[in-house]
Amino acid sequence: MMSNPHSAGLPGRNQSLLSMAREAALPSISQAFDKVLSGFDDVLFDRAETAGASQLAFLDGMRELRRRREEISRRFAAHLQQAWAALDAGTPLSAESVLAGPGEGGLSLVPEHVLESRLAVRNFATVLLRDWKQVLQRIDHRLAWIAGVPALDADTNPIGPEHIGVAVHEAFYTCDLAAEVRLVLFKLCEREFAAGIGKLYETVDERLAQAGAAPEIAPQRRAQPQRPAAQAAAEAEADEFDPGHAPMWAQRFSERWSQRRSSMAGGGSDGFAGGAGFDAAAAYGGDSQNMVLEALHELLSQSRQQREGGSAAAQSAAAGQHRALNQREMMSVLSLLQATPTATLRAAVGEDGESLAQRLKSEVLSGATRLGVDPAEARLDPQDEDAIDLVSMLFDVMLDERELEGRSRELIGRLVVPFVKVAMLDRRMFVQKTHPARKLLNSLAEACEGNAGESQAERALMGKVEEIIERLTAEFNENLAIFLTLEEEFREFLAQHRRRIEIAERRAAETQRGQEKLEVARARAASELDSRINGVALPKAIEDFLRQPWNHHLTLTLLREGDEGEGVAETLKLADALLEEVTEARRHIVGKPWLQACQPGLRKVFASVGLHGDGGSTAIDALHDTLQAIAEARPELERALPELPQVALPTPPPQEAPAIEFGSATKAEDFDDADAERFRKMEIGTWLDFIDKEGKLQAGKLSWVSPISSRLLFVNRRGIRFCVASPEELAVMVRLGRLRAHVDDGAFDSAMQGVLDRLEPQVSPV
Repeated sequence: MMSNPHSAGLPGRNQSLLSMAREAALPSISQAFDKVLSGFDDVLFDRAETAGASQLAFLDGMRELRRRREEISRRFAAHLQQAWAALDAGTPLSAESVLAGPGEGGLSLVPEHVLESRLAVRNFATVLLRDWKQVLQRIDHRLAWIAGVPALDADTNPIGPEHIGVAVHEAFYTCDLAAEVRLVLFKLCEREFAAGIGKLYETVDERLAQAGAAPEIAPQRRAQPQRPAAQAAAEAEADEFDPGHAPMWAQRFSERWSQRRSSMAGGGSDGFAGGAGFDAAAAYGGDSQNMVLEALHELLSQSRQQREGGSAAAQSAAAGQHRALNQREMMSVLSLLQATPTATLRAAVGEDGESLAQRLKSEVLSGATRLGVDPAEARLDPQDEDAIDLVSMLFDVMLDERELEGRSRELIGRLVVPFVKVAMLDRRMFVQKTHPARKLLNSLAEACEGNAGESQAERALMGKVEEIIERLTAEFNENLAIFLTLEEEFREFLAQHRRRIEIAERRAAETQRGQEKLEVARARAASELDSRINGVALPKAIEDFLRQPWNHHLTLTLLREGDEGEGVAETLKLADALLEEVTEARRHIVGKPWLQACQPGLRKVFASVGLHGDGGSTAIDALHDTLQAIAEARPELERALPELPQVALPTPPPQEAPAIEFGSATKAEDFDDADAERFRKMEIGTWLDFIDKEGKLQAGKLSWVSPISSRLLFVNRRGIRFCVASPEELAVMVRLGRLRAHVDDGAFDSAMQGVLDRLEPQVSPV
């Protein structure tokens, strides 16, 4: 065991331990990558056989990897060696800064394929960080301890997932690969690296612990073995109706009916038709699905009695004389409506005031005439009526509460009849999370919500939605397997669209970051200018130079180099030298070679605004002649600067509507400090519901937090920026009732909660 010359908890450099850790980690990581790389050829060949139109891209990718395999391996190892060398020098390298590249210092747009690559790398690192969080935290601490640096984290650990992800990015960066091929490679790296890299981390941590690195850390614990996939699936199925995993609507529903039953039991009343009881304690037991469905049936029956009043009794008396349509007749009528929906049914989908359930029941009875059934002598079976009521109300809620307009509303409305058929064939759709019909509806609603077809990607997505719905209405008879087929097909298409959304989200964050850097640079340049010329009378040529080309050049230099850059210091020194020349000219010093020492700096400034060569010389001569005129006390000899090219800094993106409009009784400082603190600590990816003055709700995802202003950037479901606000502004929005936590179990479960909210007031209290 190696000796440990440091006291516990006091970091100090230990070169021997650093070398030992390097030899334990870097060769093994490179060997693991080479092993993964060697298997890519077969995988790409298999993908090419099923890639359809993209087959050629995968075959080209195979050839490119064969040609550049040694270079790829070398570039991967080179980045890890560079990161380790930085740690060895006591200046740990940031993986994020390497991934961002030098281009992000300005405001240039990054190509989409590069953004996709960066996003895939970040996902890769996130998976490894999640799976090996504990051991990585120990390695961060131990490496910092032996390297003599204050701390290491996920971004600076040279063998951490972040740097391994960057190494993968760098390895393939120079390869000529199609976007889909590149993403497949990153996904394969993510899958193949996970287990092996975890074992390596445990080995490195154990060896460092044995060598005495950071002995204050508690002894390591072996990671629990992962459960087999079959066992995990079985447990997930068992949790299907566990209260902690059940949808919110189901939990609230069970609680409501439990309280109702307790109240009726206390009053000695039966209250349930047919004596059907509901026990919330058993709601998620062995016969849970049937019990929830029976309780839903009871709630719908009571709701109909409340709505229909006295007519319900007359209908009940006539029911004995009318024949209920059997399932075959119902399916035949619904299939006709599914293939050719009537104009009145389509109108009911588009109108807020029309009862979709009543319209659909009327259409079913009218359609029965095509089967030779007299609608005056026919009625609906109670269970079939339940299915129509529940599905119709579910779609009513979905169309009212989600951002579905125009074509989106029409397409979702076409699903009503097919889903009534599903409800009649398999009532478990309402209570089974994994039911393919509800999964398909969730995906289609996600694709349609807020989709106005403004971009090519959105129009392509809507085209796919229309294709899926056309196939469903044309092919669905009584075989539910089609939902599984269509759901799997659409899920793959939607996954591609989500990647585009992630890229749009990344662009929004980069745009906001660049804009804030620009605002800071402009403010600093304005401050430096004001401190030099505020209240000082200057010749027009000198003042124009400082306010226009010099100010523009300083702002750009601040953007490129930051506050302490060498170019910034040179630009400030140039302004001071020019003002000193003005002071000397006012002392009437005649014969001095004005601005001789400033020539290089002046040419650089004028070049930044487009004055090169003779143009720059003419502008400098104008400044020289102006100073000479001041020295000779002959103001008529002063010269103006030549006309400067029109230059402008990048304009800020269109501003969203103000986050808050304070009322007369509410001030900007009227907020709860605890709310503001909660927003400061909120994790990236958290969703909130924003409510405008008209009560319209829009969900927003926290995409980025500014390290400059601490403002929070929120994007909508399309990845587009729609709100940037400080924690304090968000806390005021909470006080105004304009912001709340976002709860979304998917379109289906959210709509079911809305159905219960609408049914509950219709049932008389016990």
